[in-house]
Parts: sequence; C-alpha cells; structure tokens
Amino acid sequence: MSSLYASEPPLTEPEIRRLDGVVREVAVPPIVGQVTHGSLADIPFDNAEIAPAEAVLSRKTPDGGWTDVTAAEFAAQVLAVAKGLIAEGLVPGDRIAIMSRTTYEWTLLDFAAWAAGLVTVPVYPTSSVFQTRWILQDSGAVALATESASQAAALGPELDRIPDLRHMWVFEKGHVERLAELGQNVPDQEVAVRRGVLGPDTLATLIYTSGTTGRPKGCAITHGNFFAEIDNAVELLYPIFKAKTTDAASTLLFLPLSHVFGRMVAVACLRARVKLGHAPSLGTQDLLADLASFKPTFLLAIPYVLEKVFNTGRATAEKMGRASSFDRAAGIAQRYGEALEARQHGTGPGPSRSLRAARALYDPLVYRRIRNALGGRVRYAICGGSPLGRRLASFYAGAGIEIYEGYGLTETTAAATVTPPQKPRLGTVGWPLPGTRVRIAADGEVLLSGGQVFRGYWDPGAGGVVPATPDGWFATGDLGELDDDGYLTITGRKKEILITAGGKNVAPAPLENWLRSHPLIAQCMVLGDRRPYVTALITLDPEGITHWRHMNGKHSVPPELLLDDPELLAILQRAVDEANKLVSRPESIRRFAVLPVDFTEEAGHLTPSMKLKREAVARDFARQIEALYAMEK
Repeated sequence: MSSLYASEPPLTEPEIRRLDGVVREVAVPPIVGQVTHGSLADIPFDNAEIAPAEAVLSRKTPDGGWTDVTAAEFAAQVLAVAKGLIAEGLVPGDRIAIMSRTTYEWTLLDFAAWAAGLVTVPVYPTSSVFQTRWILQDSGAVALATESASQAAALGPELDRIPDLRHMWVFEKGHVERLAELGQNVPDQEVAVRRGVLGPDTLATLIYTSGTTGRPKGCAITHGNFFAEIDNAVELLYPIFKAKTTDAASTLLFLPLSHVFGRMVAVACLRARVKLGHAPSLGTQDLLADLASFKPTFLLAIPYVLEKVFNTGRATAEKMGRASSFDRAAGIAQRYGEALEARQHGTGPGPSRSLRAARALYDPLVYRRIRNALGGRVRYAICGGSPLGRRLASFYAGAGIEIYEGYGLTETTAAATVTPPQKPRLGTVGWPLPGTRVRIAADGEVLLSGGQVFRGYWDPGAGGVVPATPDGWFATGDLGELDDDGYLTITGRKKEILITAGGKNVAPAPLENWLRSHPLIAQCMVLGDRRPYVTALITLDPEGITHWRHMNGKHSVPPELLLDDPELLAILQRAVDEANKLVSRPESIRRFAVLPVDFTEEAGHLTPSMKLKREAVARDFARQIEALYAMEK
C-alpha cells in the first residue's frame, strides 16, 4: 500500500446508462481487487513487518508538541492491549463500546479489539445517558471504554438496566495501560489465533445512525466493507495518500471517530501508512493551535469548518479595513478555480495570464493566510457530511487547497461517491467510488450498490443482522440527479420534501445549505409543508454577530433588541433573496424569523453529526412558526 506514483495513474471513466435520454445509472469498476482473506486487525502487524521504523501515528505531548509512533511501536501496543482484553475474559464476537472524543486511545483500542476478535461499537461522547444506554442495550455490549470518569459516572444509575455490561474502563485513569499490564501472561499466539479466524465477512463494527426521526439503528459493517472502501479510496485519491511531494503525507483528525467518516479516514491512513494525529478539542483556539503545531498536508472536514475558515478570514480583513480587498481576492480565487476545472475537462485553456498574475498578487495577502489557518501545509481536503457548494469549492481550489467532495452514509462505510482528482466538477459530489454503482430511482431517490455497502441493520430480537439490500441496492433516502457525464448532485432528503398547500414540492436542503454559509447565520430550517408558502427559522452565528456588532457600533444594543435591528434584518433579507435565486418563485422563502437561541445537540435540535431534528425544532418553536403564517390570516 505504500508505493508512490511518479505520475498520475490512468483515470477510469464511468459506465453510464440512460433511460429516455436521461442518465439513470453510473458505475466505476474497482481499481484494486477484492480482499479475500484477513481483516483490519492485520493492518498494524503488516505495517510493522513491512516498514517497522516508519511513523504511522503521532501523539500529542503535554507541552503541545508531538511524538511520532512507529509502525513497530503501534503494533506492539495493539498486541499488548489485545492480550489485556483476552485476559479480562472477552471472547470473539463480543461487543465493546468506545465513548470518547478523537484521541489516540480510541484508535489504539479499536485495532486492539479487532486483534482480539471483538466488535467495536462507537458512542458519541456527547450522547445523552438515554442514548448511551439504548446503544449498549441494543448492541449487547459487554464492555465500555470512556474517555472521562464523568462519562462513566453518568451512566451509573442505568447500569442495572444494562445486564450484559461487565467491564468499564476510563482512558484518563490509565485503564488502557492497565489492560496492557493485565495481558502480560497471555501468549502472543492467542492473539494470532484470533486474528487468523477473522475474514472479510466477519463483523467489524456496529455504528449507530444519528437518529433524526427516531431511535438510532445499528449498522453492521464488516472488515470487507472497510477494505472495499479504503483500498479504492487510497488508490483513487493518490495526491493525498501516494503522490510524491516534499512533505510526507499526514493528517490531523478532529472530526469524531464515532462517525463513520472520521473512522474510515483513520483506518485508511493506517492502511496507507500516512501519519495520523488526533485533535480532541473542536474549540477554535485549541484546534488552530493543534493545526499550527502538527502541520498536516490534508484534512478531513465538513462544510461548516471550511465556511468558518473563510468567514473568519473575511472578518479579520474587515477589522483591518481590507474587506473590499478580501472580496476581490475571493472573486479571483473562484474564477481561478473554475478555470482550472475547465482545463481539466477540456472546455477551456485554464487561467489566463492576467488571472494568474492577480492570483499571485493576492496569494501572500489572502490565500496564504487561509492556508496558514489550517497549519500552513494543507494542500487537500476531503469534505463530506453535506454539500459544500460550487462557490466555496472553487474559492479553495483557487487559494491552493484542492477539495475532494464526497457523499455517503453510515450504511456505505462512508463515501459512495467522490471527486475524481483529474476531473473535478465543482458543486457536485463526484463520480461513484471505484467499485460502486449509483442509480436514480423513478422518484429521484439515490440507490447504491458496492462492496462497501453494509451487511444490514442490527436487530438482536431477530437473531443478529437483518439484510437491508435484498435486491443488491441500498435505498439511501436521499434525492439526487446524475448529469450527462455521470456526476452526482444531492438535491435533498426524500422524507424532508415539503409539499405546500398549493401542491408544490420543495426541497429544503439547497436553501438551508446556502443560508448556513452566510457569516451571520448558524442554522436554518425551511418550513412549508401543507402551508400556503415557504418560510424559514434562522439562528445567528455567535462569532459572526460579535464581529458585526463590533464593526457597526452595536455593543450597547441588548441581545433581545438585536433580533429586531433593521440593519441586521436587512442583511439577512439580502441573504434570503440570494438563496431564493436557486429556486422558483413558489419554492422561495417568503418570510423568516430570527430565533433568540441556536439549535444545539444539547437542546435536542441537532444530531451529533449536526443534522436537524426537524420534529423537535418544530415542536419547540411552534409559536414562532405560527406567527410566520398568522400574518396572512
């Protein structure tokens, strides 16, 4: 997995099928062969045999620096902890839950559990006691590892309702190290035997969905699902994982390992021996400090992070009296990125001489500052979770950071589609990942098929895993379109389609995504189901509003009066007007309300992966919603 490309590998064009002239199905053949034996548990030991001295991870030190961990060192740690799990009496097939932020111990315990023949069950560290208890009960977990003692203590009153749970370990108490000590008398051969009976069809993990509409469901993902995903992704995204550069490839992971997106990239990095660091804190200052000290070459991000970096850069320029200069630079970067895209597709000559000169002028003034905010060496970002949009994708490309946007679900072990490096199409989520097929059903729903599609949903009452793809296709619940060249665009969620009283179908996602990219807006929820017209609830971004108040002399305005501030409402109205340009008149937002609080996970309005819980929002803000429509009565 460590060979380097001296030049670009050949690009595999997709197979396209049309119905009545419309693209309905796209497939890309796999780049690598299917794994027929072994498991993810072999990765650390294979690395130690092939390149024992190569740094595969890096651990943060108390002074804020980083210490590399070689392949041999990591394999030894995995072996020691795996033996500790065996010494504690865990047997192959047992489920072990991990509840922690993004830490080194998370990845270590993940691989150690696999080496001991176990199945790992991620739990978001922000989960409520009820959510945690449900996942532990449903999965039948016999052990739980938490990051903090407070997380373990919070579950105390519920322990008598989790009869299968026999072990609890806490990272901050040194229990991972204690496991390694407990296993000292377990023969190494015992781990080798357990690894030897694992295969691609063996269950690797149960990852529970966010539960936007009900109780989370456990997605049963095999070792083979991971291999189909990561092996093709590593080969396809060669600039990230394999291309020769002056900087050794590395990434700092700050998205949660509880989510399949972060977990997939962590496993892919170990598979490709790309140095991986962990950043547990998403606080702005903490994360910026970690990025500055680690200096990754690529990042795994969600659109919110990239929007935040852009908006912070713009706010900083405004404070310095250079807002107009930043805006000009942003426009040049967008045009530059679009020109690069046109050249790659053969529809244009690339950036003109004047555009190259303008970009060179603004690079030290604007673009380098953006790159420095991400650590200074970042040249690529893998973006997923929700659409990034053409505007920001082209800006980052022009600023020197190539974005590989992807689309996938927990059920597809993360990415099912991704931007092909040699042929990006900005504003789309790319082509099918090699080895994947994408089909658009008659009602517009996206259907997926491929080796990374999960085995099914966990149902202990039905004796284990219930298949979810009886015909070989997984129905995603998302709506999408394929263009003439096979690029996929996600247009919304099937269950979230609003039907106005006039019978107009409205997809809220495009409007919400556009508005969330505004520097003053944190969250947005579009309404209109069985209503005479479309409206929206908007929450304000705290950092954006603080900056706006500073720049406009509004420090003394009480927060409750700020919601009715004419200048602020005029800015928000212009943002809504811009968003409305994306849709027809019947689909456009007619009125909006600014809420005094933000949507948060703690309040029950967002899932851990930042998706709206629409029913909860509608219930808690029913008065504001009725007021938006009472104006017409």
